[in-house]
Amino acid sequence: MKNEKIKLVALGGVGENGKNMFAVEVDEDIFVIDAGLMYPQNEMLGIDIVVPDITYLKQNAEKVKGIFLTHGHEDHIGGLSYFLRELDVPVYTTRLTAEFAKEKMKEQDFKGQARFEIITSKSVLKFPSATVSFFKTNHSIPDSVAVVVHTSEGAIVYTGDFKFDQTAAPLYKAEYGEMAKIGDKGVLCLLSESTDADKPGYSVSDATVTQELYHAFLRANGRVIAAVYATDLNRIQHIFDAAAKTKRKVAIMGKNLQRILNIALRNNYLLVEEDVLVSLNEVQSYSQSETIILTTGAKGEPVEALQKMARKHHKQVTIGEGDTILFSASPTLGSEVFVGKTIDMLYRAGAKVISGNKLFNSSNHGSQEELKFMINVMKPKYFLPIHGEYRLLHVHAKIAEECGVNRKNISIPEIGEVIEWKDGKFRNGGKISAGNLLIDGSGIGDVGNIVLRDRKLLSQDGILTVVVTLNKAERKISAGPEIITRGFVYVRESEQLLEEAATRVKDIVEKSISKESFDWTGIKQDIRDTLNQFLYEKTKRRPMILPIIMEVKPVRNR
Repeated sequence: MKNEKIKLVALGGVGENGKNMFAVEVDEDIFVIDAGLMYPQNEMLGIDIVVPDITYLKQNAEKVKGIFLTHGHEDHIGGLSYFLRELDVPVYTTRLTAEFAKEKMKEQDFKGQARFEIITSKSVLKFPSATVSFFKTNHSIPDSVAVVVHTSEGAIVYTGDFKFDQTAAPLYKAEYGEMAKIGDKGVLCLLSESTDADKPGYSVSDATVTQELYHAFLRANGRVIAAVYATDLNRIQHIFDAAAKTKRKVAIMGKNLQRILNIALRNNYLLVEEDVLVSLNEVQSYSQSETIILTTGAKGEPVEALQKMARKHHKQVTIGEGDTILFSASPTLGSEVFVGKTIDMLYRAGAKVISGNKLFNSSNHGSQEELKFMINVMKPKYFLPIHGEYRLLHVHAKIAEECGVNRKNISIPEIGEVIEWKDGKFRNGGKISAGNLLIDGSGIGDVGNIVLRDRKLLSQDGILTVVVTLNKAERKISAGPEIITRGFVYVRESEQLLEEAATRVKDIVEKSISKESFDWTGIKQDIRDTLNQFLYEKTKRRPMILPIIMEVKPVRNR
């Protein structure tokens, strides 16, 4: 069957870090790949998480055949519960990814019914317009797969996150043979991740990581506290392997990490020698030189937990002299300053810190030579770099050109941009509604740009509230003006300023109510304008001014 229409739409994950989501539309079928979240940037004050806007998918709900998840990291599965509240579609993914997704949905208080269809890298799913298959990729979490949508014009390959490690354990090995077969049959378009596109060479091998951890544990005279990301099972496996070689016991600290490891152990995705794993209470019966504490934080990252330990605010562990802190987690983009301050605190607490060592803190994403290998194996006619900031997408596009992909056949997608197959080639097909959906507490999408702007203003210059009570019948002020400030000035040292402000408000109100007709809105606006100018002249600050005018109603005698 010849496919008449093919569209590729990035709903998230391009020009940004996280929030990965892509739609492949073939005739009347839409295949959604990944459903990730992104943690908020600095200007998103008060926001908990960010997920893609799926307005387009809701408008075409009858076409959506399912959501296909590549692996179990939050930037690929964290938005799933919010989408399944809007779309009643099956979720196709591997066993471990399904378990992690269910755990995340439970954490996000998902009340609906999710239909998970478990697939393997050998599964082939047939739909009216296309066939979907998979192949295993090497990433920091087992059961990672790429998604392949087979059309009459060739395969559309979505890699997910990957690297190529020749020493990877069986659970993590990529299926090179399957990849070569797909490339030989013909790839219409390759959508390849770009996280480390700016790093030359190859990523560090797992065998090197295990060896370096082994030496680090041998050199540590006292207790080792290893800080990891909860879902970085590959690194956690390395730590357990090195612990077994150095005869150390490993205790797990943190509910989130414990839940993740229980799932991995239960499903045999983590291989741990029986006498290596002990409870946190049992650690006390061993000497400090025989123990390792594996820790992470509430969101699966270890930084805040380490800060609490260094400040002696943690309930279970306090960091001090003789401790070795193994920071086995690369800082996410934007968190470098926070991580740097944390490491500084650890040194102040007297600990020895091992961080920034590329040998045991290696990336789980392909560097430039691995990206080239993927392109050369797939031999795509068209190429779209995905998963990364714009500069990384740009670098990856250059790499594809170096590998022989025609420059005219390389496109850097924007969120919401439709890339459409027409007359034998891909071209721009317009834009669809896409962007960010902000999650704040239990509110989904109810916080927009105006609310964020107000929060930003409040964070910069604070708020000034003016309360005036009027007797409209007698045309006079019954109480006030009372001025209340938060985050603007220290009241005890600014009494004169606030008295002058109150005098100006009183003049405005008295002048307004003396007129034949007046309205509350006009008085409020006059107060804002006058105070805004007065306060800026005095303080060079512009607080948010909130006038509140109340009316006293006369009591009638019966």
